[in-house]
Amino acid sequence: MPFHSVCDRENMAALLRSARLLKLSPSGLLQITGTKRNGPRLGRLYSGALGGGRPGVCARQTGPASGNTSSRVWPCAVGCVRNYAMATEQKDDASSVVRSKQAQQFDWALAKLDSSVRRTGRITKTLLLRIFHDICRAGYPSGNQALLLLRSCGSLLPEVPLNERSELAHRVWEKLQELGAQYDVSHYNALLKVYLQNEFKFSPTDFLAKMEAANVQPNRVTYQRLIAAYCQNGDIEGASTILGFMKSKDLPITEAVFNSLVTGHARAGDIESAKNILSVMRGAGIEPGPDTYISLLNAYAEKGDLDSLKMTMESAESADSSLMDRDIMQVIFTLAKAGHKQHISDMVERLRHERGYVPDAMNLCLSLITHSHEDTAFHILKTFPTLQSESFNTDAANLGNFFLRHCVNMDTPLEKIGSFCKELQDSNLHTAALSFTLSCALEAKKTGLSLGLMKMMKEGDLPIRPHYFWPLLTQHMKDSNTAGVVEVVKGMQELEVCPDVETLSNYILPVFPSMEAARQALKDAGISLESEGFLSSEVRSMAVSNLAKLYTILSDPSSPSMDLSIFRSSLILGFRKSSDVETMVKITELLYKDVRFSKEGSKTSEVASFFLYNLIDSMPEGEVQAQEDKLRKYFNQLQAQNITISGNIYRGIKNLLESYHVPELIKDVVALVDPKERASNGSMSAFVRSTGVEGKVLALEKKLAELKAEDKPLGAVLKQAIQALCAEENLQRALELKQEHEVEMTTGGYATLINLCCRNDNAEEALNLKREMSRKDSSIVLDPSKYIGLVKTLSKNGKLEEAVDILKEMKEKDLVLNDSHVSMLFHTLNAVVAKGGAPTVRRLQDTIFTLGLAKPTANLCSPLITAYLDSKDLSGALEAALECQKLYNHLPRIHDIIVGLVEKGDTELLQKAMDFVSQERGEMTMLYDLFFAFLQTGRYREARKIIETPGLRSRPGRLHWYAEKCINSNQMEALEQMVDMTGKLFECDRDEMYSYVLRLCKESNNWQKAESLWTKMQEENVIPRERTLHLLADVLKNNGQEVPFEVPETWYEQPAPTKHVKTATPSAESGTEYQTRLMALCKRGKAKDAYKMVKEGEKKGVALGPAPYDQLIRALLAEGSIEDAMAVKDIAASRVPGFVLSDIATSLLIVTQSKKGQSKEALEKMKSMLQVNQVPSQLAITRLVQALGSHGDVAGIQEVESLMKDLGTSLNLSSMVFINNTALAHIKNGDVESAVEVLEAVFTSTEGKSPSMSFVFRKVLEDDNDKALDKLSAMAERLANHFACYRPASDLFLQLLDMDKIEDAKFMLARCNAVAEQKEVLVSYLSQKAQSPGQVGKIKALLSLIPDFTEKEVLYPYLMKCHVLDKDISSARALYEQMQEEGKVMDELSLKRLAVLYRSAGETVPFTEPSESFKFYADKLKERAAKVQTTADA
Repeated sequence: MPFHSVCDRENMAALLRSARLLKLSPSGLLQITGTKRNGPRLGRLYSGALGGGRPGVCARQTGPASGNTSSRVWPCAVGCVRNYAMATEQKDDASSVVRSKQAQQFDWALAKLDSSVRRTGRITKTLLLRIFHDICRAGYPSGNQALLLLRSCGSLLPEVPLNERSELAHRVWEKLQELGAQYDVSHYNALLKVYLQNEFKFSPTDFLAKMEAANVQPNRVTYQRLIAAYCQNGDIEGASTILGFMKSKDLPITEAVFNSLVTGHARAGDIESAKNILSVMRGAGIEPGPDTYISLLNAYAEKGDLDSLKMTMESAESADSSLMDRDIMQVIFTLAKAGHKQHISDMVERLRHERGYVPDAMNLCLSLITHSHEDTAFHILKTFPTLQSESFNTDAANLGNFFLRHCVNMDTPLEKIGSFCKELQDSNLHTAALSFTLSCALEAKKTGLSLGLMKMMKEGDLPIRPHYFWPLLTQHMKDSNTAGVVEVVKGMQELEVCPDVETLSNYILPVFPSMEAARQALKDAGISLESEGFLSSEVRSMAVSNLAKLYTILSDPSSPSMDLSIFRSSLILGFRKSSDVETMVKITELLYKDVRFSKEGSKTSEVASFFLYNLIDSMPEGEVQAQEDKLRKYFNQLQAQNITISGNIYRGIKNLLESYHVPELIKDVVALVDPKERASNGSMSAFVRSTGVEGKVLALEKKLAELKAEDKPLGAVLKQAIQALCAEENLQRALELKQEHEVEMTTGGYATLINLCCRNDNAEEALNLKREMSRKDSSIVLDPSKYIGLVKTLSKNGKLEEAVDILKEMKEKDLVLNDSHVSMLFHTLNAVVAKGGAPTVRRLQDTIFTLGLAKPTANLCSPLITAYLDSKDLSGALEAALECQKLYNHLPRIHDIIVGLVEKGDTELLQKAMDFVSQERGEMTMLYDLFFAFLQTGRYREARKIIETPGLRSRPGRLHWYAEKCINSNQMEALEQMVDMTGKLFECDRDEMYSYVLRLCKESNNWQKAESLWTKMQEENVIPRERTLHLLADVLKNNGQEVPFEVPETWYEQPAPTKHVKTATPSAESGTEYQTRLMALCKRGKAKDAYKMVKEGEKKGVALGPAPYDQLIRALLAEGSIEDAMAVKDIAASRVPGFVLSDIATSLLIVTQSKKGQSKEALEKMKSMLQVNQVPSQLAITRLVQALGSHGDVAGIQEVESLMKDLGTSLNLSSMVFINNTALAHIKNGDVESAVEVLEAVFTSTEGKSPSMSFVFRKVLEDDNDKALDKLSAMAERLANHFACYRPASDLFLQLLDMDKIEDAKFMLARCNAVAEQKEVLVSYLSQKAQSPGQVGKIKALLSLIPDFTEKEVLYPYLMKCHVLDKDISSARALYEQMQEEGKVMDELSLKRLAVLYRSAGETVPFTEPSESFKFYADKLKERAAKVQTTADA
């Protein structure tokens, strides 16, 4: 029966937990929280071994535990790899490796289903299919996996119709059998159970025949379920046959069989016989239990007999078989199915809203909707406690989200959905029911329903935005369905929504083969084409694909005005793709002269200038280098058309070109600068061809002539003249000058000339100058940058051997390259790519690495890959990348290689690449590489499959890298898809993901997209950081839109004015007064001001005693100012003979050094402290040991421990300080096994003690060290299960809870149930959290997982303390009222705290405030606790 899941939920969760604990408790019973009933035996999944408990009867007992167990792996391992090309299935014999993989996969499948069932009481079809496909893809399905999947195809899928569930079960059965799964009787019994739950019609005799053919012997459970199958159809005769067979075999007849007979007689129309079954049971010595009564209740419900229902319920109560809410819900479901809705209200009134009511009621609603009983489901929905429903499911920010979504999925009529939405909103149960339902309909791609809902919204005066239609258009666009697109556009027109530019450009026009086809189709459909949006979209499309046609449209005088910002991005993309320089120049000239493309009040020349800058800015470095000739031609033709740019724009472009390492283009850009502006600016740095430079050259040449005539040395002046000419880019004249005065040429002159030749790409002249310089003096060493520039020029011009010789010379002359030089080498290799190809790049790269000029890096290896990629040689690129990994441990440009292979569809090479990456870098790295490649190529379906791989975790660094890539290249769709797909990625920072899209929205000035993102963030319940809110607010404010939230103020927006402290200059005579003021400053925390006073007093000769100096040193060390403190110590040593730091000051110094990572110095300081008989503080030793542990210094920790033992003085120092930090030191060194050994030895040897290792767990979690966490958690579980030592497991549980890893904490609790019984540890955590504000959430999280871990008399005072610390008067008042209702007496200390809170809020205290002080009542409580402890000890 479809609603069976409400009672199967706990059974499912029980077995999912038991799969890990089976070896320890093979026959134990789980106690169901909140009842006195026993749960299912361990070893079954969620169905129980009910001998055919009729559909709808809750399975409460199970048969013997299954023999199948699974090995435990935690955290769950990554499942099968989702390869782009299906990996070839291997049919080898199952080896130990295969069995290990099966165990891992079973474990993650258990974890996934366990989490879903325990949270919601159900499984989604999507989750089940994902696990099914992953198991199939891996091959070799185990019997456990088959059992898990089969048992999930029944009542745990309330959102799936019965026939679909059965089809899914058959599909699973056949596919797994085909893959080699071995079925035993448990699998056939599981299939039978699914048939019963899904009311599937089948022949029991045929079923037995199939079992016989498979050589599988039926057992008692099989016969019980076959009886249930006969009874489900009212076939008592068939059931009697099986029953007689069971008696002949001496098989016990259980309560489950009698329950089935109750159903069978009722379905056969003999309700009296059904009722008499209870008497027969008593006669057989079986007392009817709750299941029997539920079977009878369902029988009466099918008949619509309300009186008998009430009488039976009373009988059940009197027989001590009290019915739970979930039992009554089954009766409600039966009444709805049988058409007796008039009796449902009577049953609803009997619901007691027990714990767990909401998830059970949600599943009832889903089942009712699936069976087309939406009205009944809505009646149940209105009984939900709104606060519970909101806190239960994060998806339900408003009551009924799940209800509305399922109505949409099940194609509930529009009118009915509309009435539900209206009633929810009118009842204030949902703030935006229609909007939410529309989002569900859009997500489900239901065009008709979506348009109908939009009409309702319009009638309700709610806004309809163009982006609402995007999901509908997206699917049509992917399917190239022009008719579907036209239908949606018609709907937009009917709703009076005009498609904006984004909608037209990205979702409507791309589906048509051409702009003409789009025009014709839309025109034939009666859609207006005169909108500004359509024209803008047409211009955008032309800008990208056809510049010539775009120029024709734009140059037409009748074309309307259009701001360049509307199509700037598209035009830039078109310019980058086009090789038609003439048309590019024409369009630029049009922008330069035509006022139609500029905003009112701005100059047309400025529009064109900024466009040029944006064009260069949008191009990646490699693209600028590759298109250098095209850009030079473009700039030269712009100059020919008298197009000029401002000096500021020139400087911007110049900076870009220099950063791209193409300075050769700068002289072409400078020619575009307005001559008037150039003439008015005499600065050489601004314009290389300024009048000032020309005048300087003339003066220097005149000076040269004079020196030559006087026969004086002219080397220095010659060098200046050549440098001036080079600055003017006048190579010809510089060479002539060199020729005239060759004898006087200096090294600097040659270096400058060689550099200019390289800039002008004159390889021949540069090489001649280099040879000439070497002939003059072979010992001359050029600057590394000059050598590298020479290598670049020679390589680009086919002089590879000469370039290699230059590299060898660099090595011979022992040149040391810094980071900037290495960067120049990278740009040199990149520049050679376009000219010399892969062989040249490989030769240069090998030479650089072989000579040791630079260490191999991913950056230096990448130009070789670029060369292969540019020549479309993907195979060569892949081989080169793999070779780099093997030789240098770098994998350059693997993303681009994978993207190329995906685009080409070369599955063989892709598989090779993926296998290699997986082997070298790990499976997770490979999955991310594949994910980004699919995103980059628009294969979003495949990308989603990858990111949903079970066990995949968030890698913030990788996600950040791709997000930045999308932002830099303006790839909004790919970025949006990534953000959407990572919604359920484990540990993914959703605020961070949304902030990436908002950054791109800000850069592209897309406020509509930003507004829709805000809605999505709310739907996803993302809590944005202040940074994100500011980003969103900026986008909206810049576009004149209202900001729909309060923008938080930040401390740095309005810096406080600096206050200058005037320090009186002391005199030598005022030492006492001066000393008093100094001490006062130290006590007030103004150590810096005190330090200034000491320095000034030192100059004035003020004499101080040792105490003020020591006090100041301590104050400075407390602030972490170790350098200033040591300076004061030096002053003190010079002023006070024999000055020594006090114990406190020395301890503070050790603490400060330890915090700054100076553990060696801190250790030496402590040893010197002990030598002079000083005793370090407990804090100093602790911080020192922690610092040594963080540096992996095991020997240092052992030395400190030895020194402390020899000290002979007790410092109340826990031995765990040394043990925990020794373990962390081992972990830091990568030796996790030794860490486990150290800790395990402690916990297995301690008797009666419970030392804590929370510190170790916290550090490991903070460092995100999964390897260490896995082994430490395994140790904790081992200690708990084998040694009954629960402290490590409790520590891990509380640390997970403290770091908001709630789901992980739940799993930990499920694996070690005894943690819930560690009252002392849990209360200690409660006490600790109550010491600081903002911690009430963590306490409530603990209560949600372990509700009864302590008495309310202990809990409530801590909660009250938290509310008072948070100044949360409403919560404090509610707690006080709750205690009064429960008859609890609040202690006097809590009353005192509450009274103070009332007064501080300006409210009257509603009770008599305790008259004594806080300390009095605190001492009183301590005294009472001590007496209790004494009594307990006695």
